[in-house]
Amino acid sequence: MSGDEELFAAPGEEFAAAEPVPRQPGEGDNPTQGMALCLSGGGYRAMLFHVGVIWRLNEAGMLPELDRVSSVSGGSITAGVLALNWAKLDFDADGVAQDLDHQLVEPIRRMAGVGVDVTSVLAGLGLPFTSVSDRVAKAYRKHLFGKATLQSLPDSPRFVFNATNLESGVLMRFSKAYLADYRVGQVLNPDLPLAVAVAASSAFPPVLSPCTIDLEHEDWVTLPGNDLTTPDFRGQIRLSDGGVYDNLGLQPAWNQFRTLLVADAGGHMGADPSPATDWARHSARVLQVIDNQVRSLRKRQVIEAFKADRRDGAYLGIRSDVADYDLSDAMPADPQVTTKLAATPTRLDDLPAERQEMLINWGYVITDTGVRKHARTDLPRGTLPYPSRPLVN
Repeated sequence: MSGDEELFAAPGEEFAAAEPVPRQPGEGDNPTQGMALCLSGGGYRAMLFHVGVIWRLNEAGMLPELDRVSSVSGGSITAGVLALNWAKLDFDADGVAQDLDHQLVEPIRRMAGVGVDVTSVLAGLGLPFTSVSDRVAKAYRKHLFGKATLQSLPDSPRFVFNATNLESGVLMRFSKAYLADYRVGQVLNPDLPLAVAVAASSAFPPVLSPCTIDLEHEDWVTLPGNDLTTPDFRGQIRLSDGGVYDNLGLQPAWNQFRTLLVADAGGHMGADPSPATDWARHSARVLQVIDNQVRSLRKRQVIEAFKADRRDGAYLGIRSDVADYDLSDAMPADPQVTTKLAATPTRLDDLPAERQEMLINWGYVITDTGVRKHARTDLPRGTLPYPSRPLVN
């Protein structure tokens, strides 16, 4: 199956626990030898952590090897900037981008100084004929993407921005080649603004969700397995954060690529010895449990596949401990420091420069550790992007 094909499984198809993402019709028993990078959600925390991940991958000369970048939520902000500026990265003969700082790091750090969620909620509630998600898209357009559309992105690697279709209950995927939902159908070569695609992907509930997009006048393609093809599913579509369905952005990469680099900066549900009993807070806690189970299953899927040699690559988690990788010359990272970084709230709220730099450093360090242990064993040890912000007390 080529990277340009998109075939879908029928809803309700059974699949094994070891391979919980349904295999699509026409796919073989083994994925291709290509490489995919998956960027999780987690608000600005994830956005900055993923900058560190990409920084280290770039030094290793691995960015040009990517066939796909699949992202959700905060990861989609980083992926969107990387995609839009891909042609300007100035790769050298070793595959190392010479202008990553200007084309990725600087725009993301400027964005991390802009509070979006609270101002968007207040504006969305106070202004007529606008929604919270409209205000988020406006902020992305102003600070990052301008008038760029999905057609402004490179053909390779393919960048896929994932949102959750609240109508079909599965992923809606946005890329240059198509927007698609395996139950609803496909629109080829969509001209959707990049800011809107990223806003849909990062519309985390309840405050930034839903994001409504109008696809009524698009030319929909019906493929085998599509069962929701009536006009009411192909018009005004309500979307939520891609992490609601798949917080690792794993599904668009899992069945096609043998090598997976999975960067996980997602949230964590803490224990509560006395959960609330009133209906509102009790319902919120129940939803947290459900969400936590989905996250845990996806993480387990990845790690067990690596252990069983069904996939190659590395899991790069914001809550990982470098000591667990048993790498003799691992870069230092005190778990007391990294645990605090992982506890950064899942918000689109401005972060101080010190926290920004430490999150980037942590993404860099865990990527250095995971990649040198599992993917590039001959790679020299890296150097902190921000040496004045060591991850030690």
